[in-house]
Amino acid sequence: MPVQLTPNAVPIINGGDVNLKPLMQVTDVKLIGSQERYRLLLSDGVWAQHAMVATQLNELFKTGRVRKGSVVQLTEYICSEVQNRKIIVALNMETIVLDSEIIGNPKPYGESGPTAQTALPKNNFQQSAYGNNHMMGQGPVPKWQNPRPSFHPENSVPSMPSARPTYQSESFYNNVPNPRPTFRPEMSAPSVPNFRATVQPSYQPPPQYKNRGTVFKNEAPARIIPINALNPYQGRWAIKARVTAKGDQRRYNNARGDGKVFSFDLLDSEGGEIRVTCFNAVLDRFYDIIEVGRVYLISKGSLKPAQKNFNHLKSDWEITLDASSTVELCPDEDGSIPAQLFDFKPISAVESAESNSILDVIGVVTSVNPSTTILRKNGMETQRRILHLKDWSGMSVEITLWGEVCNREGQRLEEMLASGVFPVLAVKAGKVNDFSGKSIGTIHSTRLYIDPPDLPEARQVRDWFDRGGKDAASVSISKEFMPGGVTKNEIRKTVSQIKDEGLGRSDKPDWVTVRATISFIKTDSFCYTACPLMIGDRQCSKKVSRSGDGWQCDRCNQEFEECDYRYLLQAQIQDSTGLTWVTAFQESGAEILGCTAKELYFLKYDGQDEEKFADIVRSSIFNHFMLKLKIKEELYGDEQRVKITVVKADTVNYSAESRYMLDVISKFSRCFFWVLSI
Repeated sequence: MPVQLTPNAVPIINGGDVNLKPLMQVTDVKLIGSQERYRLLLSDGVWAQHAMVATQLNELFKTGRVRKGSVVQLTEYICSEVQNRKIIVALNMETIVLDSEIIGNPKPYGESGPTAQTALPKNNFQQSAYGNNHMMGQGPVPKWQNPRPSFHPENSVPSMPSARPTYQSESFYNNVPNPRPTFRPEMSAPSVPNFRATVQPSYQPPPQYKNRGTVFKNEAPARIIPINALNPYQGRWAIKARVTAKGDQRRYNNARGDGKVFSFDLLDSEGGEIRVTCFNAVLDRFYDIIEVGRVYLISKGSLKPAQKNFNHLKSDWEITLDASSTVELCPDEDGSIPAQLFDFKPISAVESAESNSILDVIGVVTSVNPSTTILRKNGMETQRRILHLKDWSGMSVEITLWGEVCNREGQRLEEMLASGVFPVLAVKAGKVNDFSGKSIGTIHSTRLYIDPPDLPEARQVRDWFDRGGKDAASVSISKEFMPGGVTKNEIRKTVSQIKDEGLGRSDKPDWVTVRATISFIKTDSFCYTACPLMIGDRQCSKKVSRSGDGWQCDRCNQEFEECDYRYLLQAQIQDSTGLTWVTAFQESGAEILGCTAKELYFLKYDGQDEEKFADIVRSSIFNHFMLKLKIKEELYGDEQRVKITVVKADTVNYSAESRYMLDVISKFSRCFFWVLSI
């Protein structure tokens, strides 16, 4: 028995209906764009129209469950206008018949489409103007609707298609009294295909309403749709979702100038996640409104392809809010939207995870290191704190906290361990690093949950820990120590090897450890005047200049009475193989000299205590340090130079260093005797 397609489905969908759930045939399938979007040609047997498929349905086409000739039922869809053309967006569909001959002789729907009135089935006249609950003669008449003219559907005859769906009386939507439309029975014969009922409105509608559709339709609130159904072909949409992560404000500088940006992540009741980004003035509107854990109704924003290098969420799209966007707080708690969505991996799985991948882990915190200040590559300081996490997989991993997290959750964890409590920690969206073994670091979208009460995984890991897991041995996947306390991934070099092996001349910097002595320190310009202002959670630290009685920062474009002082220390290091120059910034400079740059500056210039200043410098000369160096070739004018920066300066632990040297001698001896035995 042949399949019966839904009559007039294309015109009805174009008229605004979203509840028809029509049976339609796929007459063409085409894959377009780098985002793997499928474009279809859907037919109701008479008319055919292009349709775009939501990305969550791509699997239907990849696996061949929908193809050319298939008869499908559209269960969810909308009709959007793109570049003055209407296009169907299929959000969900079911395959009714996999293969079928093309039914009928469908013609492209557009400029040759039928009028909306004649396209609708009998007894459904003007249904699409109101939706299914306001058919003619059913339900209350909207206050803007005119008295219904007397009309007999059996006298209507299809007319020639028009450029857009029109209705017999334009005054029906423009509030023009027209109680007596005139029909010409003599023109009702089927032989006259271009018949159109003649209506004489009492006045000409204002030009601004022409071709704009109904006021009722334009003012209707946007329909709430799932996050997974969002696509850029929708004209109007709204989503209801919970904020699961909120990033800090960040400043940027590009060809268009300076700016600021922040983003937050959303989760809805169907498990869909998406990232929302706000820039500049839009940031000022919404930054203080957005709170993690609250539910919001968000509409009017642009959808762009997600940048997967920076966005770990599964959605193919990101939302950028603009001046027309709305964000409304939902005061009533929506229990259907979970607080967070986790996909926990055992720590043993982190070892095989790719670097820079994003994942969730849960375990018991066994140790927390103090927070330290370090210098980033951009010259700014930030806080870092390292803790250790173990679980029932028999593995432990380092968790590195960055920024304000160190002083919030990090400080709380340190206090809990100091009181003898070992808390359960759930890490949402941690970033895998492989610099020294495998470790997990926080990023702006990372969330930490301490002793979460509603997570079954938290109860499981707590039970394991209390029943013997506390004393169970675990293997660290972050650092495997060699004799002498040297990490497995640490690269030991001598001073002469830096030059002989051409370190730092590749695209990426080389990181090595050298045991060396400080043989000379330049004291004429050991520090610089720096900006003390904070940008987010970081200090600006750019060089400032005198401005009257104060200081001015060109980057922040602000003046202030007092500046900060930061190390820019030039020193010479040497070992038994040679010597070289290095640069030490704030933290490493303080580790070498034993005091801050500000203290040393005031001692020399304000206190005029040259003798004490010289004693501090002399006390650092000819001391042995374990220097962690960053070596990178940089361009100075027209000349390429290798710059060596001291990242960390530790005093030598002679006991550990002796064990390391004995291990090296032992390996050398075994190699020597093996060569002799050949």
